[in-house]
Amino acid sequence: MRLRACCVYSLGLLCILLLVAGIAMVLSQVFQKLLNNMIKKQMVLENGTEAFSVWQNPPPPVYMQFYFFNLTNPAEVLNGDKPSVIEIGPYTYREYRPKEDVRFMDNGTRVQAVNPKTYVFQPDMSRGSEDDLVRTVNIPAVTVMEKFKDSFFSRFISDLMKAKDVGVFATHRVGDLLWGYEDPLLKELSVFVPDDHFGLFYKKNGTDDGDYVFLTGRQNYQDFARIDEWNGQRSLNWWSSDECNMINGTDGASFHPIVTKTEKLYIFSSDLCRSLYALYESDVNVRGVPGFRFVPPSAVFANVTVNPDNAGFCVPQGNCLGSGLLNASVCKEGAPIIMSSPHFYQADDKFVQDVFGMNPKKEDHETLIDINPLTGLLLRGAKRVQVNVYTRQIPAFSQTGSIRTLVFPVMFLNESVVIDEESAVKLQAVLTEANVLLNVPFIVISAGVLLGLAFIVLMCCQQRPEASAAERQPLLSS
Repeated sequence: MRLRACCVYSLGLLCILLLVAGIAMVLSQVFQKLLNNMIKKQMVLENGTEAFSVWQNPPPPVYMQFYFFNLTNPAEVLNGDKPSVIEIGPYTYREYRPKEDVRFMDNGTRVQAVNPKTYVFQPDMSRGSEDDLVRTVNIPAVTVMEKFKDSFFSRFISDLMKAKDVGVFATHRVGDLLWGYEDPLLKELSVFVPDDHFGLFYKKNGTDDGDYVFLTGRQNYQDFARIDEWNGQRSLNWWSSDECNMINGTDGASFHPIVTKTEKLYIFSSDLCRSLYALYESDVNVRGVPGFRFVPPSAVFANVTVNPDNAGFCVPQGNCLGSGLLNASVCKEGAPIIMSSPHFYQADDKFVQDVFGMNPKKEDHETLIDINPLTGLLLRGAKRVQVNVYTRQIPAFSQTGSIRTLVFPVMFLNESVVIDEESAVKLQAVLTEANVLLNVPFIVISAGVLLGLAFIVLMCCQQRPEASAAERQPLLSS
C-alpha cells in the first residue's frame, strides 16, 4: 500500500517538474535560439561551404520564355485604326547564370562577382522556332524618328527611309529580334548612332550586366546574399531576382522567421533599372515545402499621384504615363520603350482597350515570389515583364501616317524558376528537424499535463474507502 502511494506521489512530482521545465524552455526560448544559431552557421558565404556552392552555381533550372505580339493589320493601323495582335510563343530558353570573378572583400563580409547569363533554346518547351516571323513595331526606326523629329536632319532621314523602304512596322525572325540583326537604317546613320545592330536582348547572351557586391552574412546572417552594390551604386534592401536565396531583414536579437508576412520584399531588376517591392499575398506549398507568396502591388506601377516614388519615370520631367506603365527610355538609350506587366495587367483599362488581343489574367501575367519563411529560400519565382513602344504621328515623318498615339505591345517575358526535387527533399528534412526542435518544450509540457491527469485519477482511486471484511462476505454461505 505504501509502495503504491509512493509511486503516485512520485508521478505527481514528475508532472510538476515537466511542467516547470517545459514552461521555462518556452520562456527562455532555448530551442529557438539553438535553431537560430544553426541557421546562422549555414547562412554565410564562405569558400568550401554548401551555401557558397549553391550561390555560385544555383541548381534549380531557370527558364526564360518570350511571347511576341504579331500585328495582323499594319495598313489599317497607319490609317488610324486600333492594332490587332495575336500572341505567339512561348519561345523558351534555358538560362545558365554562374557567378564568376568571385572576390571576397572587407574580411569576408562582402563578396564581388559578375553574373553572366547564357541562353540556350529549348525546342521541346517552345511553341515554334527561332525562324518564326513576327511583324511588330520597327523599334530602331521609331527611335530614330523620335530622336530627330525636331532636327533639320529630319527631311534627310525621312527621304532615306523612303529609299530604303523603312516604315513604322517591320517583319523579322524571332531569333533576330531577340539576339540582334544588322538594321539597314542604323547602318546608314552609323555616324549618329553607336551601333548598327539591334535586338531586344542584343549583347545579353553570354555576357553580364555589371559588377555586383553581395553581403556574405558573416556580420548578420539575415544579410546572406543581399545585393549591397550594383555597378558602384549602393542600395538598401536589394535582393537579386536571380538568386535561390532571398531573405529579408528582421530583428536578430531573438528567433524570428527570416521572412514574415508583414514585410516588404525588395527585388532588384536591371531590366527595369530599379528595385521592386512585393507584399505577402497568401500561403503556398511548392513540392511539399510551405511558403509565403509575395507579389508586387499595383502601386509599384502606379502613376505619380498614387506612388510619388515613380516620379523618376516621368520623362521628360512632368510627362507621366498612366498607371501600370513605366517609361524606361532613359535606361534604353533614348528608345521610346515603355515597361508594363504582360497584357497591361494592373494597368489603366485604356491601354488594354487600345489594342485588340489584350487579355490580362492574374494567374498568367503576375510577377510572384514564393519563399520559405524559416530559411528564406526561394521556392518559386516568376518575373513577368512586357516591352512596349510609344508610337504616335510625327509630322516630320510621313511614314507615321495617321497612326494613333498609343503604347504598342511588342513582347513579354516570363523568367521563372522552381526549386528542384533534390533541394526540396533536403529542405523538407531541415524543416522537419526544425519543427521537432521548436516543439520540444511543448512536448515536455504535454507530457507533464498527461502525467498530471494520471496523477489526479490515481489520487481519486486511492482516496476511495476500502470495503469492510463483513461487506466482502457473500450473502449466502454454502
